[in-house]
Amino acid sequence: MTIFRLFLATLFTIIVVYTVFVGLEHGWNLFPLFFSDIFAMTWAGQFNLDFLGFLSLSALWVAWRHHFSAAGLGLSILAFTGGIPFLSVYLLYASLKADGDMKVVFLGPERAKAA
Repeated sequence: MTIFRLFLATLFTIIVVYTVFVGLEHGWNLFPLFFSDIFAMTWAGQFNLDFLGFLSLSALWVAWRHHFSAAGLGLSILAFTGGIPFLSVYLLYASLKADGDMKVVFLGPERAKAA
């Protein structure tokens, strides 16, 4: 579990530092570039579309884990727009709260009890 948590912390740190450098160099308006690459049907667009699928799956899982409650839907929006910075912090928090029980981390406390 310690290695998993270190991995999450490393992912968070790397992507935040990288994002700051890119944002300072190229500006903070990501969405037009992101979607224009998709519409251009390039490899960069293919990667962006694939990444959009991961973001959607992450958001759906977070909402499901919280039983599609208002809080879960709010967190799912953060998952969709926040990517790895959100998901790494979310999983780190969930793993600490679950005391390392991965069944609880992935299913949520209620579903883990029932399973």
